[in-house]
Amino acid sequence: MGTGQGHRSRVRRWIGSRAGLDEAGGDRIARRLTHAAGAGLLIYFVMPVGFFVVLPKEDVLLLVLAAVWVLEAARLAFGFSLPMIRPYEEHRIASYAFYAIALVGAIIFFPTPIAAAVILGTALVDPLAGELRGSARHRSLYPALPFVVYAALAFAGLAVVGGWPGGVSVLLAFVAAGVALAAEYPTIAWLDDDLTMTFGPALALYGLGVLALGLPR
Repeated sequence: MGTGQGHRSRVRRWIGSRAGLDEAGGDRIARRLTHAAGAGLLIYFVMPVGFFVVLPKEDVLLLVLAAVWVLEAARLAFGFSLPMIRPYEEHRIASYAFYAIALVGAIIFFPTPIAAAVILGTALVDPLAGELRGSARHRSLYPALPFVVYAALAFAGLAVVGGWPGGVSVLLAFVAAGVALAAEYPTIAWLDDDLTMTFGPALALYGLGVLALGLPR
């Protein structure tokens, strides 16, 4: 076992032991929590424009994205491992790099209500859906529970964070939830579900909310 793989195994075992699980369980918990932490990017919307003083906050966001992809390029080029990289990602672009594009792209390309809705949805519902599908005990809750949770989070993003009207936001939240779950379910080797689950609902919300209904950007 290489040094990188050994380090990764130790991290998995430590996390798993804290929760009374094995190495695989520790790896799964770490990945789920890291994924859910993406919702913290919503802090971007409350940051003052000059928060970073020397650079606009948009530029800082893009620099962080660039740093993620430099790290990923270096990992692939030099063969070192990262703690939560899954075995099938060892020789391909890892999910975290696509996830970074999804989060940053949502903020850069879409209005605040839409970006908030899809960031919350992808960050929190994707791990939930994965857990339910992989659990014999709770599999019956999929896809109903992820759908309801996504719709609630999307409503919060559209109406609470973004200020869109409540009634319309309810309808759009259900549309977004349906698109998100449809985008999350298939397994496509060359297309990461973090991208499809973010940009699919975002495009649907933009088409219906902004273009069709004329809601503010």
